[in-house]
Amino acid sequence: MKKTLKTDEVNDCVVANVLAVQDTINVINGKWKAAIIYSLAYNKKRYSELLKQIPRINPRMLSKELKDLEANAVITRTVYDTVPVTIEYELTKSGRAFKDEVLEVMLKWGLKHRKISIGK
Repeated sequence: MKKTLKTDEVNDCVVANVLAVQDTINVINGKWKAAIIYSLAYNKKRYSELLKQIPRINPRMLSKELKDLEANAVITRTVYDTVPVTIEYELTKSGRAFKDEVLEVMLKWGLKHRKISIGK
């Protein structure tokens, strides 16, 4: 027998979904976070490697965005006791899932949209 949802249940579901989407936006909010996540998609990287891979990001902004992503458990920061100190960043399980489930869809859409909008 099919269950009919009451209006309150439907509203609660919609509210929960809206909040979940908003949580996602809050985690990746900003011009650079998706690029940082994608840059870390296949292996861990040092700060200088990220700076080279992400065109037009400045060092101060990269530091800020890395701190935000770490605070939101999307990346981890590992400090090695070397001289000089080595720091590497990598995606967490949640960060890898975001890359696989969200960024790949954004990439496909973006490639199609570029062809339509600028012909490339």
